[in-house]
Amino acid sequence: MSNTTLLAVNGTLMRGLELNPNLTKVGGKFIREDKTDLHYRLWSINDVHPAMIRTLEENYSVDLEIWQLPMEAFAAVLSNEPAGLSIGKVILADGSEVLGVLGEPWLVEGQREITTTGGWRAYTKTMMATA
Repeated sequence: MSNTTLLAVNGTLMRGLELNPNLTKVGGKFIREDKTDLHYRLWSINDVHPAMIRTLEENYSVDLEIWQLPMEAFAAVLSNEPAGLSIGKVILADGSEVLGVLGEPWLVEGQREITTTGGWRAYTKTMMATA
């Protein structure tokens, strides 16, 4: 049994963003940038963080980062995530599966869908450009 796991992140846990220290301070290691397959949608939750949900219909892929975490640190990272975010399996563009941060359906109700931007970084750049 491996003592590490891969985690796909799609928002504020990514490199250089506000919650990234939650990964780095527990020994998380950046592996690569990646994308989901075409069955995901993304919402901005009050412009604070995103929430990604897998759907049946083909939509768009969402930009991700893949991180390697020590198993003993996994719970610490999850306990610091905002309410309504959870861990599930995320299917990557190449068809492989990793654990990843997903939003619960109730969380996205009434929120702005940002799927067409491609990801949280692209969306926050558009927010800064219009501010």
